[in-house]
Amino acid sequence: MRAHIYIIVTAILGINFSIAQQVEATQEKIWDLETCISYALDHSITVKEATLTKNNAEVEYSASKSSRLPNLIGNANQNFTNGNSIDPITSDFVSQQINSTALGLNTQLTLYQGNQINNQIKQSKLLVDQNGFFEEQAKNDITLSILEQYIQLLYSKEAIKIAQNNLETSGKEEETAKARYKAGSIAIRDYMDAQSQTATNRYDVITAKNDYALQLVTLKQLLELPSGQPLEIADSIEFIFDKIPNLSEVYTKALDILPEINAGETNISLSNKQIAIAKGQYLPTLVFTGTIGTGYTSTQELDFSDQFDVNFNQRAGLSLSIPIFNRNRTKADVQIAKVNKDIAELQLTQEKKDLYLKIETAWQNANTAQNQLEASQVARSAALESYKLAQKQYELGALSTADLILSQNTYTNAEQNYVQAKYLNLLYTQLLEFYQGNKIKI
Repeated sequence: MRAHIYIIVTAILGINFSIAQQVEATQEKIWDLETCISYALDHSITVKEATLTKNNAEVEYSASKSSRLPNLIGNANQNFTNGNSIDPITSDFVSQQINSTALGLNTQLTLYQGNQINNQIKQSKLLVDQNGFFEEQAKNDITLSILEQYIQLLYSKEAIKIAQNNLETSGKEEETAKARYKAGSIAIRDYMDAQSQTATNRYDVITAKNDYALQLVTLKQLLELPSGQPLEIADSIEFIFDKIPNLSEVYTKALDILPEINAGETNISLSNKQIAIAKGQYLPTLVFTGTIGTGYTSTQELDFSDQFDVNFNQRAGLSLSIPIFNRNRTKADVQIAKVNKDIAELQLTQEKKDLYLKIETAWQNANTAQNQLEASQVARSAALESYKLAQKQYELGALSTADLILSQNTYTNAEQNYVQAKYLNLLYTQLLEFYQGNKIKI
């Protein structure tokens, strides 16, 4: 009996757990802007590629630091010689068959090479820093793309509400026009105008929903989400807009913090190191070499192990290489490195100009959008009051259907202008916050 009860309770709990999982699975997650940005930074292919490139630079930097160390190479040779030859172990000239074995260790350490090794290590470290800036720039790019797309979706979502409200209102007005037409108080033309307006507003709803769906697909691609995965963003909210900052202050802060500028400055430092490396080719190179070895030869009477002891040898030496003439290769390398530095400086200047253009454009658009927002608020309120008055006049039969439709369209345009100005203001003010190094939040 107890066993049956246990089975029933277990089954009930399993069913409840399964239902709870299904309910949780069917509930769509609401993606706010912060969630979208965080997810995109973790899954963006561009960001991952930039991170891997930086990892490669770190490996190269680690390898360059090891170039100061001596190398160590082991070698083993087994030879069979017949006829007149030099014994590889004793260096004697013999005329017989020789069976020889040689073992050895070789090492080499560069003591001086025109300071090229130190400069190459510093250059590798600069490459790590530069690729770190590139990684940060990739993150900034995806952040801005998400911001722009998310605000576009907020606008599209609000446009759907406007279109749906218009459709609902025009539907009621069509019903009123139908009743009045049947009562003989208006002509069929007025009724057809109302019917046409309802159809037009229905078309606008379909268009607005389609636009929202397409914008949602773009956001999914930025998030690296599968096309079939459901995605729902937060509802539109009212925003409080801060005072637009000073243009020069924004630009000054951006020069200090944006990675593309830091990467350009690092590129100049890399060019300076390349010039130093190229000039190092004019200077001599001093290398220490060391060798230990032993071997066995069949020309000696001692056995294998004794010969390995007797033939054990050591050698150490210094090698000095002084460049005298290399067909002007070093001179050309120095000139190329200097030209590359000039190119890097021009690229940084252009980068600063492009940044200023972006900031000034955002600043100008922010001011324009703010003024448009203030004007659209007034126009929206006036158009709404006018439309409400037109509706009352229409209900009393003091206004034609065409004039009512005209009033509704005027209000719709004013509402759309207000919404557009609101989200453009939000976009450009957030861009200015971003250029100052502040966190994006809406």
